[in-house]
Formats: sequence, structure tokens, C-alpha cells
Amino acid sequence: MTGPTVLSAAPFRPQLAAVALIGSAMVAFGVFLSGFVIAEPAPYEVFMAALIGLWFLFGLRISRAVAPLLSLLILFMTGGILSLTVMSDLDEGPMYMAVSGFLALTSVFYAAIIEDRHERLKLIFDAWVMAGVLTSMLGILGYFGVIPGAANFTLYDRAKGAFQDPNVFGPFLVAPSLYLMYRLLTDRITTAPLKAIALLIMALGLFLSFSRAAWALYLFSACALVLVMLLKERTGAFRLKILVLALGGALLMIGALVVALQIPQVANLFSSRTQLVQEYDGGHLGRFDRHKIGFLMAMEKPLGIGPMVFSKIFPEDEHNIWLKSLTSYGWLGFASYVTLMIWTIVMGFRFLLLDRPWQPYLMIAWIVIIGHAGIGNVIDTDHWRHFFLLLGIVWGCGALEFRYRRRHRPTVFSALPIRR
Repeated sequence: MTGPTVLSAAPFRPQLAAVALIGSAMVAFGVFLSGFVIAEPAPYEVFMAALIGLWFLFGLRISRAVAPLLSLLILFMTGGILSLTVMSDLDEGPMYMAVSGFLALTSVFYAAIIEDRHERLKLIFDAWVMAGVLTSMLGILGYFGVIPGAANFTLYDRAKGAFQDPNVFGPFLVAPSLYLMYRLLTDRITTAPLKAIALLIMALGLFLSFSRAAWALYLFSACALVLVMLLKERTGAFRLKILVLALGGALLMIGALVVALQIPQVANLFSSRTQLVQEYDGGHLGRFDRHKIGFLMAMEKPLGIGPMVFSKIFPEDEHNIWLKSLTSYGWLGFASYVTLMIWTIVMGFRFLLLDRPWQPYLMIAWIVIIGHAGIGNVIDTDHWRHFFLLLGIVWGCGALEFRYRRRHRPTVFSALPIRR
């Protein structure tokens, strides 16, 4: 029975390989589309909805290692749906929750396809770099007004690329920038010029976003990357290479910043944005006042107040992901989100320095996730496409590690002594 079955399956192997290759290319294209979100629902949502449906139709499964991610996101969304019940006017609430639910599903999808084949990680990051460079070019050219329709790529005199908000555009560029930094530090020097140019383009785009959160995230992530690589690499020569290249890269970035600040338009806005506390932060009902009042109010609202309602009570949105979880997803959503973040960070830390093919991608995603947890104190991240991609990468790599350990776990029989 075994022989004929194997022979009959053999002719279909090239077709299956071709289908898998096309599927991986479509995933990469989906990641590429995540860099172009001017309106909701964006092309990213439409394409990914069809792609996810096709993948699960062809048998993509959720493993036990990914199931906790799915469970926590279901609880998070359950809290969000319950929050709709307390709204007097649903208005945009259902659409908001529909987008939240879809983005949560993409996170599970990315984790599942990464667990299925770790080689997709390189495709994902390469596509992310392409999207980052292109959307940065749009932001840069739009900022300086050298292309038709430049106003579509700026907001409040800040570059926003093909995004709705400069504060999303900037953080989107951090993970692909870190990926290029890693490649510069580890690949052959002959491949460096093209990577360096792409890195400088994204760095300039991020700088012109004038997002303080993005600046802080970029600085933290770059320093953390160098630190983790120094911990992982044991040879003195390689550590010296990392330090020399990191120092050279830092000096190059500083030089580029000095050149950019020679432009009055850039210098004036930079001077304004570098003030630690802006008027809308510390003023009456400013960001920090809203945080205090909002947290006190949330303690009396177990189901939350519903999405988009906070901005109708106060001058602006929550601008704090922890408060946003309470107001828009209730106590259940908040508990689920906090648990998810702690679980993700702890799991990533456990596997961070292991010598695996997927270790560099886990390292980058884990570092940027921690940075997002930090900037979440001053910004909402629950509708950031790339944030859910990062979650999927960390959980996918975690699932790969669990599968690797199961396959290499010594059996009882292999541990027994062999008698001769």
C-alpha cells in the first residue's frame, strides 16, 4: 500500500511547491501593502481578507503553540464587542471593532504561516523594507513639495508618507530599519552601499515625521539591537566589528541630521518638536490630564465606554494604549491586552539568544514590540497594522521553537544504553 501511494503523490509535488511559492509571494505583497494606509478600510484589509480566507481554505491550521495568541485576542475582541452595548449611538463603533477584529486575525495568520515555514520571515522583512523605502520617498518628496499632490503625503507640516498620521508612519519604519542595520552588521561589506542608502532614506522619512514617539522608538531599538548582538556573539573580532560599524552608522546619522537642520523649514519644526512637554501635553485637559481623568473614569466602567467615544467627551483621543484598552475594550479587553503583552515579551526573551535560523527576525520583532509597549503610554496602537505583524512574528518564532524542541527531544529508548 505504501509504494503506490508515494508514487501517486509524487507527480503533485511540483504543483504543491508552486502553490506554496505563490502563497508566500502573496503574503509578501500583503506586507508591502501595509505601508499604504491612507483610509480605512485600506487595500491591505481587502487583500489580506481574501488571502487569509484562501490560506485557511487550503488547510492552514492553528497549532497549540499559536492557540494562546488566538484565545487572548478573542477575549480582547469580546471586551470590545461588549463595549458597543453601552453606546447610545453606535455611529462608527461597529466598523472600528470590525477593523480591530480583522487586525487581530492577521496576527494569528502571520504566526501560523511563519510556523509552517520559517523561510517566509525573510520575504516578510524584505517586503517591509520595500514598503518602508517607497512610503518614505513619498513622505520626503511630499514634505519638500517636489511632487504633484504633495499635500497628500504630509500633515501639519510633517511627513506622513502613505499613512493617515505621521505618528503611525514613523514607527512603521523602525522594524525594517533595524533589519537593514542587522544585515549591514552581518553581511559582506560589498552589499553594504545599497542597504545603507535604503536605511538613510527611511531614517530621513522617520525624522521628517517629527514624531517624538518614533524618534524615541528608533533610538531605543537601534541601541537594543547592538546590545543584544553583543550578548549573542562571543568572538572578540565580531564584537569589535559590531561596535565599529554601529559607531560609524551613528556618526553618519548625526551628519545627515546636521545637514537636514540647515534647512530653515526643518530646523524650526525640529526646535518646536524637541520640547519635552508640548502645550497639548501639559495644558488644561491636555494629554496627561486626560490620562488621569480617563483612568479614574474607566474604574467605574467595567464594559468601557465604546470606541471613539472618549474624543467626544474630551478634546482628543486617549493617546494611551492602556487607557484605550479600558475605554474601548473594557476591563476584559484590558486584562487580555496586558496578559498578551507580558506573555509575548517573556516568550521572546526566553528564545532571544538561541542559535536558530529565525533568531534575527525574532530579535528584531521582540525589540520593536518592547519599544511599542513603551510608546503606547503616549499613543494608541490598537489599529497599527505593523504592530499586529510584529506580534505574529514573535508568536510564529515561538511556535517554531516549540516544534524544534519537540522534534529534538530525546526519547526514552534513545536514552537507554545499548547492550552488545
